[in-house]
Amino acid sequence: MKKTLLILLATLFAVSLVNAQAVAKKKANKDTERFRYEIECAGNGAQGTFLVKVWSYSKKKQVAADQCLKNAVHGIIFKGYSGANGCVAQRPLVTNPGVEMEYEDYFKSFFDSKDGNFRRYASALNGTYETVKVGKEYKIGTVISVRKDELRKALEQAGVIKALNAGF
Repeated sequence: MKKTLLILLATLFAVSLVNAQAVAKKKANKDTERFRYEIECAGNGAQGTFLVKVWSYSKKKQVAADQCLKNAVHGIIFKGYSGANGCVAQRPLVTNPGVEMEYEDYFKSFFDSKDGNFRRYASALNGTYETVKVGKEYKIGTVISVRKDELRKALEQAGVIKALNAGF
């Protein structure tokens, strides 16, 4: 009887832990659903890459840190960045403002936190994060290398953007 009770309690604990992780992931996705971030040039990257510093916002430090890769790729696709710190300004890969809504299903799966393809195109450079407390939120910044040539090629293959040589 005691053994059965212990097994039941252990099972309930494991289920509640899995549910807590799922709830935390939903909150993280909701926190960054609107893609609140800042992106700036962090120097010159290797051929075919952009080196950017991304600042992500969240009420929890770890959530903001986890979203930096996603926000860097989103920024390269939809925002670009201004020229500062000796860098040349970069336009976004997507210049048509309606593309994100037109290809909503594609981008939902592309930016999915668990299995998203966005991870293929970005990597944190040094793994260090700057933290700034802004009101009730944290602003977390880190340097990310984004493989823009590979990202462009993937968006072209998906039909989201036209190839650079299209129309010639």
